[in-house]
Amino acid sequence: MKKQFHHLQMITLYVFRMLPVLVWGQLEYKPFLDNFRGTASVTHNGISLVPSFSLGEPAAIFDVKMTKGKFSFEPDMRFALEGKPWSFLFWFRYKAIQKKRFTLRIGAHPALNFRTVNVIRNGANEELIESRRFLASEIVPNYKISDKVSVGMYYLTARGFDEGLRSSDFLTVNASFTNLSISEKLYFNVSPQAYYLRLDDKTGYYVVAFITLAKKDFPLSISSILNKAIDTQIVPEDDFIWNISLNYSFGGNKKVPKKSVQKI
Repeated sequence: MKKQFHHLQMITLYVFRMLPVLVWGQLEYKPFLDNFRGTASVTHNGISLVPSFSLGEPAAIFDVKMTKGKFSFEPDMRFALEGKPWSFLFWFRYKAIQKKRFTLRIGAHPALNFRTVNVIRNGANEELIESRRFLASEIVPNYKISDKVSVGMYYLTARGFDEGLRSSDFLTVNASFTNLSISEKLYFNVSPQAYYLRLDDKTGYYVVAFITLAKKDFPLSISSILNKAIDTQIVPEDDFIWNISLNYSFGGNKKVPKKSVQKI
C-alpha cells in the first residue's frame, strides 16, 4: 500500500512538473492588432473635419487608428490649447471593397461637440462647457490612377440630438497627389477638393486644399489647410480660413501584441 502511494506521489509530482510545459507548448504568441498608428498635431487655428468650421484659436488634435482586418477604430480628439475640449469623434470604419485600383470605405461615429456658454449663477456670470451629441455616418469611394494620383468622393451625414444643429450633409469630390519629390528626402502631398455643405435649411459651396510637407523616415511634418467659400448661406462664417500645423506621427506597420492566444 505504501509502495502504491509512493508511486502515486511520483506520478502526481511529474504531472504537475510537466503541466506548465504542456500548457505553454499550446500557446502561440499572436498580435491582437494588425496596425496601430496615430498623429498628434498643434496648430494656430483649429479647423474641423468640415473645413468651413474652425475653432478660431490654437488647438491640439490627437488622431489614433487601430486596425484589425478590415475594421478600424479611430478616435479623433480635439482641444483648445488652453485645455478646453473642442470635439470628440469615435470612428468605427470598415473597408468594404479593397481592389488594386478601387476601394470603398464605410464608417460611423458618435460624437461630442463642446462649446462655452455663459450662465448667471447666484447673481454672478459663470462660464460652463456644454456638450452636444451627434451621430454620423460616411461613405468613401476612391479610385487610384497611379501610385501617386487618386480621385474620389466623400459623403458624411450627421444628426444632432440636442438644441442647435439637427441635420447636416457634407459631400466632396477630391483628388490626391502624394509623395511628390522635392529632393531625395523631402516630399509633399496635395489634395484639392470642392464640397457642398448643408446645415439644416442652409447650404454652401466651397473649395479647399490640404498640403503637407514631410521628410522620409522622419516623424515630424508641416501641413496647411486653405478653405475658401464660393457661395454660401451659412453664417457666421469666414469667407477664407487657413492654418498651419506641426504634426508628430507615431506607430506604424509593426504588429502590436496584446496577449498570447491558446490553441485548442
